[in-house]
Amino acid sequence: MKKTLFHISTVAAIVAAIVTLTSCNNKKFHIEGTIAHAADSLLYLENMSLSDGIVVIDSVRLDGGGTFSFSHDAPDAPEFYRLRIASQTVNLSIDSTETVRVKADLPTMSTAYEVEGSDNCEKIKELSLQQIDLLSRALAVQQNSALGLEATADSIDRMIDSYKEHVKRDYIFKEPMKAYAYFALFQTLGGRLIFNPRESKDDVKVFAAVATSWDTYHPEALRGKNLHNIAIEGMKNVRLLEAQRQGMQIDASKVNTAGLIDIALLDNKGSMRRLSDLKGQVVLLDFHLFGASESTERIMTLRDIYNKYHSRGLEIYQVALDPDEHLWKTKTAALPWISVRDEKGVESVNLLNYNVQSIPTFFLIDRSNALYKRDVQIKDIDAEIQSLL
Repeated sequence: MKKTLFHISTVAAIVAAIVTLTSCNNKKFHIEGTIAHAADSLLYLENMSLSDGIVVIDSVRLDGGGTFSFSHDAPDAPEFYRLRIASQTVNLSIDSTETVRVKADLPTMSTAYEVEGSDNCEKIKELSLQQIDLLSRALAVQQNSALGLEATADSIDRMIDSYKEHVKRDYIFKEPMKAYAYFALFQTLGGRLIFNPRESKDDVKVFAAVATSWDTYHPEALRGKNLHNIAIEGMKNVRLLEAQRQGMQIDASKVNTAGLIDIALLDNKGSMRRLSDLKGQVVLLDFHLFGASESTERIMTLRDIYNKYHSRGLEIYQVALDPDEHLWKTKTAALPWISVRDEKGVESVNLLNYNVQSIPTFFLIDRSNALYKRDVQIKDIDAEIQSLL
């Protein structure tokens, strides 16, 4: 028996269809344009491969006009490329079969180029220029002899924190499924990642938010899976650092991590309930509005699922986003599963972390406490739950 808890949005369906069609037809993408003052220079198109490093795709020796044109097989998921002459580079991303046009002047190719045909590439340019500006300002502070070491470090730290908040708000959380959001995660300053998932709990959450979004829009992408691995290792490292700061010595192999972002909220009986405490069970994580017109029908479907599989190891962790606490407590008083409420409602950071674009939305979590699939990836909820039990 097939059940659907969520109707796939038109946008998500279109995205999936486009990805499938592109993969099947082996279509091409194109990068073309002109590089002025670059006569006789060798221009490379390089793939910034996750598995193989920098891979040369094609090259051309430019003539006096500086025109060039490259084409290559369209990727199945967003991929990163660059144009390079010697040490001058232009970073680009390709989603599918787009044609990207680049116009540049060799002496300032890395900083003053123009790009058309791709919103992702335009955003990557913005991020690259802002990163260069951040580096310039940090160096100016570092070279200011009037500042002591402590004042210098404090000033640069505040500069970096401000930059990170801006990038999170205006780029990463705005569209975490996009290539430019992924690109932003790996910006560096002085050879170190600006978003550092090895040391910062907040930065781990940023990586995990993008990973969760890529699960939906690019479910088979190697880059998305890599983001999950980075987030999981980051959680482990952060816990070790926190223990060390408290004077505790613990074996790194004993630190358990979950492949998800934890949620800790009070349930309808006033007890703190953590999502990570459900390790060992299959969990249906549900984001819900009891004030919505379709709530009753959805709760009946969830009851049916719970009754069939709870005895075999299924638990439901339902996060209500209702502003009316009394309504929520009334509606959940007789429910057998875990019912918690996020008082921040639609402004909740949990919605950002899990890239919840519409409510209701649900996720399946396996027994190891790792995120398995979200609703738009599931056609038969019974079959998926049974495969995890």
